[in-house]
Amino acid sequence: MTPFAPDSLVLNGKLPLWYQVSQSLRASILGRRPDAPLRLPTEDELAGHYGVSVLTMRQALKELEDEGLISRHRRRGTFIEPTALRGAPVKLLGSVDAIVAQQSGGRTAVLEYGTAPLPPGAAEHFPGLDEAMAYRRLRCDDSGEPTNWAENFVLPELGARIDLADLERWPMTKVLRDVLGVRISRITDTVEARLADPETARLLQVPLLSPILHYTGVTYDESGRAVDVVRIHYRGDRFSFTVTMEAP
Repeated sequence: MTPFAPDSLVLNGKLPLWYQVSQSLRASILGRRPDAPLRLPTEDELAGHYGVSVLTMRQALKELEDEGLISRHRRRGTFIEPTALRGAPVKLLGSVDAIVAQQSGGRTAVLEYGTAPLPPGAAEHFPGLDEAMAYRRLRCDDSGEPTNWAENFVLPELGARIDLADLERWPMTKVLRDVLGVRISRITDTVEARLADPETARLLQVPLLSPILHYTGVTYDESGRAVDVVRIHYRGDRFSFTVTMEAP
């Protein structure tokens, strides 16, 4: 059977190759015809198609596998998941400093902190761990009006070194990088539109089920290990995200 034929891609030298390839293949998969084949070409064939190394191609495929768009089977090959979610959250790439800037501003209060069980959305990033250091913080503007609240789950050995005064002054990303000296390699961001649950409505002082922006960020160190998972709930009437995409 003829394998699925992904679209071509013009590579941009300003972005990581694996990211460009994964996003291009992702778009091809989500925009496929209903009768398109589900089997993908081999890693070697895909690498040749995109003009990248096999290692780069493997990293791109892992990103799509983690998202649930494809499944990989030893000796059988790689296949598109027939039920792959076509409306998956958009993931965007930027610099670590851009993330720090996004999460800065206003006044921050630490509401709670301590060891806590990892919730399902965070546990998958910390294999072998049942608990992590958890921090709940509320950020307000200069007038005292709540704008967002965040919950971070951090590796216990790092959490033991965090000074709460630093968290009230800076975003967690800056504390990890500039205070604790963590060598951050990448941060994966996901932004979704959601409705305010009772806890979010109470903290942000908005009506129940009002629109909010839900941000999830996973920070990795240079060894590829997740060191922090954050979930930030932004008031929908106070925040917007603007993204500029540069052509190659």
